[in-house]
Amino acid sequence: MDQVDAVVVGAGVVGLAVGRALARRGFETVVLESETAIGTVTSARNSEVIHAGLYYPSGSLKARLCVAGKAALYAYCAERGIAHRRCGKLIVATGPTQHAALHALSRRAADNGVDDLQLLTPDAARALEPALACSEALLSPSTGIVDSHGLMLALQGDLESAGGAVALASRVERIEVGRPHRVQAAGMTLGARIVVNAAGLWAPALARRTEGLAPAFQPPGRFAKGSYFALPGRAPFSHLIYPMPEVAGLGVHLTLDLGGQARFGPDVEWVEPGPAAAGGDGTLDYRVDVRRADGFYAEIRRYWPALPDGALQPAYSGVRPKLSGPGEPAADFRIDGPAEHGIEGLVNLLGIESPGLTASLALADETLRRLAA
Repeated sequence: MDQVDAVVVGAGVVGLAVGRALARRGFETVVLESETAIGTVTSARNSEVIHAGLYYPSGSLKARLCVAGKAALYAYCAERGIAHRRCGKLIVATGPTQHAALHALSRRAADNGVDDLQLLTPDAARALEPALACSEALLSPSTGIVDSHGLMLALQGDLESAGGAVALASRVERIEVGRPHRVQAAGMTLGARIVVNAAGLWAPALARRTEGLAPAFQPPGRFAKGSYFALPGRAPFSHLIYPMPEVAGLGVHLTLDLGGQARFGPDVEWVEPGPAAAGGDGTLDYRVDVRRADGFYAEIRRYWPALPDGALQPAYSGVRPKLSGPGEPAADFRIDGPAEHGIEGLVNLLGIESPGLTASLALADETLRRLAA
């Protein structure tokens, strides 16, 4: 059995950030990834938004790590030359019945340490975005967008420069807790004092394949698919536009990519993975059903009435790893470390959905803190 200091499972943005942090602390670190390239699942199928930290309950891990992660991410992108833009976001109310909720969102953001929001009248909002229809809006100047793949390549580069490694096509079949922990993957067994489960969609399933971990720390995972539709041609807005949030997501919002193209989404479709293939954790259907566009038009026209008929084209979809199910309030990030389950050197990162990209560097710091506690 080969021996290393640390094994991280999952080479998405969070796993790479954790691996980088461990390697930079001097741990011999291997990141194991089941796919044949880094960041091809959740990290590659999202809005690429740098969130400000508005939506999450005060005191939650999502709130704290999003705000800390945003600052760290902007600094890291500037330092490493990673493409990003602080374009700002407008959260819009489309009728007086939403004003109280918009004001409550502003107060929650302030409690979370987001102190740069501006409440705008309809005229002030239209001065920024003439095509916008709203009855009131919040401007979030610190919201931005980032090249998520460029970010992951930089994290991988830092990891490898510090002596770490990424092993692709290395699905983890089982973890046995002990001294050392034993990680079985792709026909090999690695012994490691530290194991971090950052497997994203499949993190709960891997927790259930961890021998010696109590059932209370093996929660079921839920899967919320979100489809995106693109708008050809020049984008009608220069800011991101978000409606008031929904229970399972942030509504059908407009985001921009770094090339200036507008895309709308995601919606919410609860799904279950299909049968596992080649010993994997299950398969997910990422095809975009063009019929789902019918529901997009009505949602978008609440804040952009001029959306032309037939303008939306299917783009891509992603699946969010959730710990809560349909009709339930969104669960917080779940970080189960030694203080929770009593197993030294093991951390499970569960339900790391949005704002996981924004919070990735802060999640890495929090993981190291839990390991050292």
